[in-house]
Amino acid sequence: MHRRGVGAGAIAKKKLAEAKYKERGTVLAEDQLNQMSKQLDMFKTNLEEFASKHKQEIRKNPEFRVQFQDMCATIGVDPLASGKGFWSEMLGVGDFYYELGVQIIEVCLALRHRNGGLIMLEELHQQVLKGRGKFAQDVSQDDLIRAIKKLKALGTGFGIIPVGGTYLIQSVPAELNMDHTVVLQLAEKNGYVTVSEIQASLRWEKERARQVLEHLLKEGLAWLDLQAAGEAHYWLPALFTDLYSQEITAEEAREALP
Repeated sequence: MHRRGVGAGAIAKKKLAEAKYKERGTVLAEDQLNQMSKQLDMFKTNLEEFASKHKQEIRKNPEFRVQFQDMCATIGVDPLASGKGFWSEMLGVGDFYYELGVQIIEVCLALRHRNGGLIMLEELHQQVLKGRGKFAQDVSQDDLIRAIKKLKALGTGFGIIPVGGTYLIQSVPAELNMDHTVVLQLAEKNGYVTVSEIQASLRWEKERARQVLEHLLKEGLAWLDLQAAGEAHYWLPALFTDLYSQEITAEEAREALP
């Protein structure tokens, strides 16, 4: 016996059922989306009320400001995204981070002849605080990172390089790839690095190590010490503190600018 084929009616019925399931799924998805949208709007409203109520504490307390920024990030709100609008007018954070960005640039430019355009986050924080004076609004390292990220987005040559649990701040438009970053991290312990140390620690060929170090020298980010015992030492001035015994103020930083 021949097996009977599926009739046209059965096919049509199946397609109709599939269409209904699809339609029902679309309706459910739209309902969920609308519900999530309403919850998000309510969260934003509550966040605005919270910001309004705690305005002064957000502006004055760095730790509280970090927590507030994290709250904003959970719903995709960036108080620094625009210099105008609710967040800027309510909190003044746009002006705060703009002014902080200017101070960061001033300090980095003033110290560039010493460190070649690389500075530890802790050192930058210290210099910025010194320049702001005793009665200025307090600033945390998290504030510096946020301001630098805004500067980075403007294409000003600023970058953030993770090193040993902290960060190196790059203020020059030098091209640094992963090899350069790894060598900077290796040099963090002593403030300098050698070709043989790179070869032993990273298992690189000698030429690869030399190329990376030559690039750092060319960009002014490293100093070459040919009188060191054993072999040449490549010093990273941003990684040792002797050069920073003379601290500068914001006024001195401005006077040092060309």
